[in-house]
Amino acid sequence: MDRFIQWGRKWCSGNNDSGQSNNKNKRSDNSPNKMNIDKLREELTFDEGCVDKIYLDHLGYPTFGIGHLVLETDPEHGKEVDTPVSEERIKECFEKDIATVIEDLNRNLEWWQDLPEDLQRVMANMSFNLGITRLLKFKKFLTAMEKHDWKTAAVEMMDSRWATQVGPRATRLRDRVLKGE
Repeated sequence: MDRFIQWGRKWCSGNNDSGQSNNKNKRSDNSPNKMNIDKLREELTFDEGCVDKIYLDHLGYPTFGIGHLVLETDPEHGKEVDTPVSEERIKECFEKDIATVIEDLNRNLEWWQDLPEDLQRVMANMSFNLGITRLLKFKKFLTAMEKHDWKTAAVEMMDSRWATQVGPRATRLRDRVLKGE
């Protein structure tokens, strides 16, 4: 199964027919540093893939698009694996998923908005992958991030089962934390 959809590769990679992003500078209105949502989408597409049909994730849960877990409230709930999903639906779910991530971070970790923009994307990436409940269990990591102690934060994020499970993704995110920019 190809992880990337042919027609969606353009949207998922941030390109339209002219090779330019439709929302090149689209940023979250929820943070002083205005996190670049297009960059976050590109990063999450690289980490999650973008699939135009329902598939089972590594834990056996129905998923589609950019790592969107099929919810009971989704029209796709109960549909067969390999059921096609439109580009419009993938965009809709991604936008809702990112809005939820940002709301969760704002509600639980207000200080995250004061991080450098690249590190806001690291936090959003981890929250997207883990969910806010599991991210909040990374207490030493979060304390270090809040204090801008990048070295400790990098060590703590790698001292986890999550880092082992996601492998290169964790290493990439850790390296960005170490830069502290």
